[in-house]
Amino acid sequence: MIKHILLPLAVTLFAATAATAAEPLSGAEFDAYATGKTLTYAENGEPYGAEQYLPNNRVRWAFDQDTCMEGVWYEKEDNICFVYQDGAAPQCWSFYLEDDKLTAVFNGDSGTELYEAWATDGPLACMAPGLGV
Repeated sequence: MIKHILLPLAVTLFAATAATAAEPLSGAEFDAYATGKTLTYAENGEPYGAEQYLPNNRVRWAFDQDTCMEGVWYEKEDNICFVYQDGAAPQCWSFYLEDDKLTAVFNGDSGTELYEAWATDGPLACMAPGLGV
């Protein structure tokens, strides 16, 4: 009975260790993976937002059901940092490629961890400013 409990636990711990042992993507690796795609991210099984990765490090981001914001990304140490048109401080994330999908870990107090839920080659569906409720 104990073997049946310990084996799944060992496999789970190994998988978690392997995931944390992965090296963050460099800017060139991130660019090669993301440019030309629109990636939808989730957190804990819930939609979080989507980002369209455009040439020349440009991005278009929208939280779920929100108006899009234009921005740019740049590499800083082991992070990919984003600056958007809203003027907020840069948001830096470590990106990892696991099982051919991205995982993003926020470099800040929130500890937010997002994962790529799905990807498309189409544009991000943006709500025009001033529309909606």
